[in-house]
Amino acid sequence: MSARAAAPDGRPRTFTRADAIDRLAAEQFDVLVIGGGITGAGVALDAASRGLRTALVEKDDFASGTSSKSSKLIHGGLRYLQQGEYRLVYENLHERQRLLNNAPHLVAPLPFLIPLFGKAGMVNKSVARVYRTALWLYDLTGGVRIGKRHEKVDQARALRHMPTLQADRLAAGFLYWDARSDDSRLTLTVLRTAVLDHGAVACNHAPAVGLLADADGTVRGARVAPAGGPEIEVRASVVVNATGVWSDEIRTLDEHEDPHSIRPAKGIHITVPAAALPCDIAAVIPVRADHRSIFVVSWGEQVYLGTTDTSYEGPLDDPACEPEDVDYVLDAVNAVVTQPLTRADVTGLWSGLRPLLAPEQKGASRERTADLSRRHTVRTSPSGMVTITGGKLTTYRKMAEDTVDVVVRALGRPKLRCATASLRLHGAPAGGRAPRPVVGAGAGTPTRDEHLAGRFGTEAADVLALIDGRPELGAPLVPGLPYLAAEAVWAVRHEMADSVSDVLDRRTQAAYRDARATAAAAPDVARLIGAEL
Repeated sequence: MSARAAAPDGRPRTFTRADAIDRLAAEQFDVLVIGGGITGAGVALDAASRGLRTALVEKDDFASGTSSKSSKLIHGGLRYLQQGEYRLVYENLHERQRLLNNAPHLVAPLPFLIPLFGKAGMVNKSVARVYRTALWLYDLTGGVRIGKRHEKVDQARALRHMPTLQADRLAAGFLYWDARSDDSRLTLTVLRTAVLDHGAVACNHAPAVGLLADADGTVRGARVAPAGGPEIEVRASVVVNATGVWSDEIRTLDEHEDPHSIRPAKGIHITVPAAALPCDIAAVIPVRADHRSIFVVSWGEQVYLGTTDTSYEGPLDDPACEPEDVDYVLDAVNAVVTQPLTRADVTGLWSGLRPLLAPEQKGASRERTADLSRRHTVRTSPSGMVTITGGKLTTYRKMAEDTVDVVVRALGRPKLRCATASLRLHGAPAGGRAPRPVVGAGAGTPTRDEHLAGRFGTEAADVLALIDGRPELGAPLVPGLPYLAAEAVWAVRHEMADSVSDVLDRRTQAAYRDARATAAAAPDVARLIGAEL
């Protein structure tokens, strides 16, 4: 297969809604994926890269659900070791390494500090032993593949990374390594790789409103209602339901009963100025109240904190960040710092729902969501629809592989092997891992070129080219944030952004970093992209 697939008439594939809608209505597909989060995007890329004719539809914007509202970490999950999930941690770390190799422009190593507290500056030896054992297990399970192993650091070094920690209680700390990514950018790039490099078709703002079935009741596609246009029928041999916390809604269209297979768990994050909570890497802060922990993660001029993990039973669209959720995160941090945070310090916040698998055993519904497994499962209904549920951002590629394995068996084409283990994502530079600044390694503030390279990879030059002749596009999209006005124009022309929210919440994550400044800039952004739309 060529590096970039072309349409039957020889034209290069485009990532535009008009082209997508035309193709959805006209072509017969091997597989139709419903859901444009990271799981659906991964399934589309896996299927298309195996040579299957692949389509994907998303009811809102790509990554508009959980996939833009995660902790934005590509990690093994240190706490899963405490739950005995050794295989899950191994799989997570294996996938983390693949992402570092296949998407070096989007995924970067990140050091984490675990501060150790004790009375009179003396840490509890049993606590330190527990952490040391867990970190050795983490390294042995696969954490050391990143090229670093954990180390113990003294109080002074821990304070250099997070200066407002309570020095009278801080005894020492551990450093270990994981990785980070922009979750919505990763989702979009996986999808663009499927479309531009492997001939798939993807369309946002196009909800599936019904399923198509043949005479014997086998699902053979879906009725789709693209925004602003007539309903169309999308024909496919196999339909994959990859809608995360909404998967039971799609299963209801198929099975005509409410399956209750998902137990949503709400997680919120808040953003504060880096001046209010200085941290140049990431830190793991223990929460005494419920024996959990939260992350504190450096984000340029901001720092974000989270997450909560609570059972959720409300509307699935746009779950609210309640005051008590914000207070939970603030209280956890304020318990260990000398410069307390208040609600007034919060500049941004977001709330997402994890699609956890509902426990099957009787009485398990009372179990804490924090204790439920992050594993995934693939089911096939009696009518042939394939549903993938559970999992997490880090393991999306493995989830997709398992799903498409089921699809190719259903199609009678089992010799089509997965190709994504070493498939580099669109924009990845040639060669090995690209050199890019590592947070906390003295990198300082990224330059404009470094900022764009970390978001667009080899396409950064194309984004910069938009500024030629239009110098106003080199100005900040939102004052005080690193995004350029050119990125909004690029998003509309090449990334299927269709609204101010698409640009400010997902193509960039400006609204999550500084909501007030972003709201003030929104009218200017509307005028900028309105001309393009």
